[in-house]
Amino acid sequence: MISSPRAPSHSRCPDSEKTRHCWRRHAVLRLHQPRFLTVPAEIGACGKTSLLCSFALGEFPRDYQPTVFDNYVAEIRLDDKPVQLALWDTAGQEEYERLRPMSYSKSHVILIAFALDTPDSLENVQTKWIEEVRSICGPTIPVILVGCKADLRPNTTHPNTPDNPCPWVTREQGERTAQAIGARAYKECSALKIEGVDEVFETATRASMLMRDGVHGGDPKHHRRKSSGKGVPEKEETGGCCVVC
Repeated sequence: MISSPRAPSHSRCPDSEKTRHCWRRHAVLRLHQPRFLTVPAEIGACGKTSLLCSFALGEFPRDYQPTVFDNYVAEIRLDDKPVQLALWDTAGQEEYERLRPMSYSKSHVILIAFALDTPDSLENVQTKWIEEVRSICGPTIPVILVGCKADLRPNTTHPNTPDNPCPWVTREQGERTAQAIGARAYKECSALKIEGVDEVFETATRASMLMRDGVHGGDPKHHRRKSSGKGVPEKEETGGCCVVC
C-alpha cells in the first residue's frame, strides 16, 4: 500500500479527486528517506515517469507531459519493516541540464531508464548518462539500469545485421550495457501492465539502504510493498533518496 504522509500546509495542487496524489510529490522534499533519482537515457518519453507513477501512485499516466522535476513518496517493506522511499524524477531535455545536477544531491541510488523500443536510448546510457551520474555522484553510488516499455518489445527474434538492425533492445544487450557501466543490476519492466515495476524498486531499495549505511556491496533480498489492512503500527525505517534519470 502506498504510504500516506501528511500533506504540506501550502499545497500547489488543484482541488480534485487526485489532490491526495499531488501533495505527496511535495512531501518528499524534507523527508529523510531512501532517495531515488531516475535519469532519462534519451531526450524524453523513455518511460521513466510512467514507471514512477505506476509504482508510487498505482496508476499509469495516460497523458504524456514532459518532466521538469517531480518527486513522489511511496512505501514498501524491507526485511519485514516498512520503508518510505523518496523518488525524484528528472528531465532529460537539454534546457534543464543546469538544473538537473541539483536533483542528484544526497541521492543513495540512481535509476537510469531507457526505452526498450528505442535502441538509441540505450546508446545514450554509455555516451551521456553514466558519465553525468559518475561525475556528479562519484564512482560508488549504486546504479540500476532499467529497460522500460517491455510491453512494446515483440516476442520474436530479429537477425540484427548492419543492413537490418534490430528495432528494439534485447535483454542480452541491456545486460551487457549494465555490466559495461558498472550497474548494480539490470531490470526490465512495463509500467502500462505494471509488470516488473515492484522488482525494480525492491532492488533499488536494497541498494540505497546499503549505500546509506556505508556498504557498497551485497545481494538484494526479498522485500515487498506494504499490504493493505489495519494492524499494529510498526516502526518505520528511514534512509536515503533515489533519483530516476
